Amino acid sequence: MTRRDQNSDPDFWQYARDFLHDYCPNARRMSPKTIQAYRIGLEGFLAYLDSVGVTRQKVSFDCFDKTVVKNYSTWMTQTKSYSPRTVDLRLTVLKSFLKFAAWQDPTLMTLHEAITLVKPPRAPKKPIEHLAPEATTAILAAWGGATAKTRRNRMLLILLYDSAARVSEIADATIADLHLGKPAFITLTGKGHKTRNMPLMDKTVQHLRAYLNEYHTSAKLNQSTPLFYSIRYGHPEPLSVDSIASILNQAAIIARTACPMIPDHVHPHLIRKTRAMDLYTDGVPLPLIMQMLGHESMSTTSTFYAFATMKMMTDAIETANPQAIGETPTWNKPTIIDALYSL
Repeated sequence: MTRRDQNSDPDFWQYARDFLHDYCPNARRMSPKTIQAYRIGLEGFLAYLDSVGVTRQKVSFDCFDKTVVKNYSTWMTQTKSYSPRTVDLRLTVLKSFLKFAAWQDPTLMTLHEAITLVKPPRAPKKPIEHLAPEATTAILAAWGGATAKTRRNRMLLILLYDSAARVSEIADATIADLHLGKPAFITLTGKGHKTRNMPLMDKTVQHLRAYLNEYHTSAKLNQSTPLFYSIRYGHPEPLSVDSIASILNQAAIIARTACPMIPDHVHPHLIRKTRAMDLYTDGVPLPLIMQMLGHESMSTTSTFYAFATMKMMTDAIETANPQAIGETPTWNKPTIIDALYSL
């Protein structure tokens, strides 16, 4: 905890340093990318203060007045033309920082409580983005299996879809994360280094066994070997997030010739959303989907999580696959729509 003289004002710069270098990585266990986003968020506020004549030398907690923060929100929207989502994220950074500062110094609690009332502009809700079953099937089959590389790429996309994983989770996966017994699952390490187990369909397990027999038989490989890799200087190196996105994009280009409905921009998170929507369409309860995807934002569904065993998840997803086309789901309940938007 930061200590200060009882007669001095709290030091913004010291608190900012402690927030980014200690609290975020250690207490919150944020990833380096998330910490960088928080750093950019604080820098954005400092840039606004500079634009209204408050130089860095003059920055103090007095600058976090509710009116100043409201003007900052307006500045981001009108002057910088930031999207409502970006404005919301930048305000979240300020609120999180002030919450930390108030925990360090109770005299700042009033500031924190005041800016929690500052609301970002409401974002217009767009249609839930996901692929049609025909498009998903075409993309997953696009690479074929003529060469070892195309077979690896096909396996990569199949697992990306079936596991509903974040692209970074697939990039970080190792052999040790695979559990192909009954019930089969993969252990994914997500945000904040939190792990979860995602069940795998029998067809995916069959593909994985064939892939392992081809790509993971060398004596040089072990349990810590990246699940998907390329050889560099004689050693297996994990595929990067950009490489995985490129493999998916190329598959979409190939598949688009036979399936014109595939959108122009296909990205890994679209596959994740598609899997979530397919599961929901096939009747998997939304709280279970939230758990599978590693989401913790639905506090009202937390009581369901304790009862979601591996068998329950395995049984639930066995009926959902790219070829299945169920009846049109009823999405007209506001709570369901809000949850689906957050996936």
